[in-house]
Amino acid sequence: LFFRVCVRVCVVVLCFVRVRCAFVLEVFRFIISSCFQFVFPRFRSKMSSGRPIKCVVVGDGTVGKTCMLISYTTDSFPGEYVPTVFDNYSAPMVVDGVQVSLGLWDTAGQEDYDRLRPLSYPQTDVFLICYSVASPSSFENVTSKWYPEIKHHCPDAPIILVGTKIDLREDRETISLLADQGLSALKREQGQKLANKIRAVKYMECSALTQRGLKQVFDEAVRAVLRPEPLKRRQRKCVVM
Repeated sequence: LFFRVCVRVCVVVLCFVRVRCAFVLEVFRFIISSCFQFVFPRFRSKMSSGRPIKCVVVGDGTVGKTCMLISYTTDSFPGEYVPTVFDNYSAPMVVDGVQVSLGLWDTAGQEDYDRLRPLSYPQTDVFLICYSVASPSSFENVTSKWYPEIKHHCPDAPIILVGTKIDLREDRETISLLADQGLSALKREQGQKLANKIRAVKYMECSALTQRGLKQVFDEAVRAVLRPEPLKRRQRKCVVM
């Protein structure tokens, strides 16, 4: 019955909405993952070990969100970029002696998915807002798009700001391309200042390619939930209105 309902929903979408086939497949995947999260919570809890923590990753397209998650969960860097809507991963881990099941939710940053993306926000324990240190525009969009979107849907959820692709700070080709536009790679101090501005609980940097700082990002995400700041203790999880 579960899969019949999912198939019928996708058929309706195909009949009445003109969208790309890839988009429909992503919607179907999201429906399945959502059903396991909300319709079958007992089944889901049996499959996971430790305290469940939901972590949603947001940010502009191409800032490296998917690569960051794949590199962390598989210990390998993917060879090519594939736009994603909602790819969910589960990572059992122990932080400060506490065993948790960290559910990692990947999201698409493209405008095409602005209406679909918030459907992944309910019951989120912590958000990672990502920007690339080699992309000043993605840095600016943290305050113009991502922070407002999260605060609208989940005003009490803790946020960790993450600067990705830090290996590109030393990449000659990247440095040259930015210089041609009168730009330069963003510094750690700029990221920390932005984190303070949006009241993020932590500012982290990492490279999915070299895995520098990668594990620490997710350790801090868990700590933000296990040891929340006083102002964030109430109603951390969010709902979509």
